[in-house]
Amino acid sequence: MKIVSNKNNLQILHEDNHLIVINKRVGDIVQGDKTGDKPLSDVVKEYIKDKYNKPGEVFLGVVHRLDRPTTGIVVFARTSKALTRMNELFSNRETQKTYWCIVKNKPANSEDKLVHFIKRNKKNNTSKAHLKEVPDSKIASLDYKIIQELNNYFALEINLHTGRHHQIRAQLSAIGSPIKGDLKYGFDRSNPDGGIHLHARKLVFLHPVTKENIEIIAPTPDDVIWNAV
Repeated sequence: MKIVSNKNNLQILHEDNHLIVINKRVGDIVQGDKTGDKPLSDVVKEYIKDKYNKPGEVFLGVVHRLDRPTTGIVVFARTSKALTRMNELFSNRETQKTYWCIVKNKPANSEDKLVHFIKRNKKNNTSKAHLKEVPDSKIASLDYKIIQELNNYFALEINLHTGRHHQIRAQLSAIGSPIKGDLKYGFDRSNPDGGIHLHARKLVFLHPVTKENIEIIAPTPDDVIWNAV
């Protein structure tokens, strides 16, 4: 069953005067879109308003996004200064992002670096990973390694070097190892909750204001396969 976050069940991983970091569930959408569903950003605003008895509009900046079917770490900024600085950290790739995912088809190598040229198709909201450069494509690279062999699946750990649209999904699909539940990228059946087994597991960065080193780890969703990892 799909559980959607609300102000009373938010999974908060870190909270201070400048930042709030949430463990996103499958059903959560980070920012509003054409579905009209309530975005996680609004839920977090409600939580802050209630907790701190804030009158008027609460400021909350969206630092980055996660695809709707994906779970894990999402960072929001509570001040405009923190938002500007976090945006710089992300755009300058001064953050270390680690993802976990589950695939059925074992990649050819137990660990490898993947480099592709990703071309986004805005019409159907997908991206395709090409081995050679094609018009309007952007270079995409990541490292993966198999961290566990499960009964019918393999758990991979992924370190991103670039942040392209649907990058991990498209690159793993290109090597014949689509993520469990990801129909859009070639997996044969969907997950019951409509999500995919891709989880933003760890984020390391320098705090934009206090300059201390922050390391955040998001627990995986509670399901049979993740619980085996």
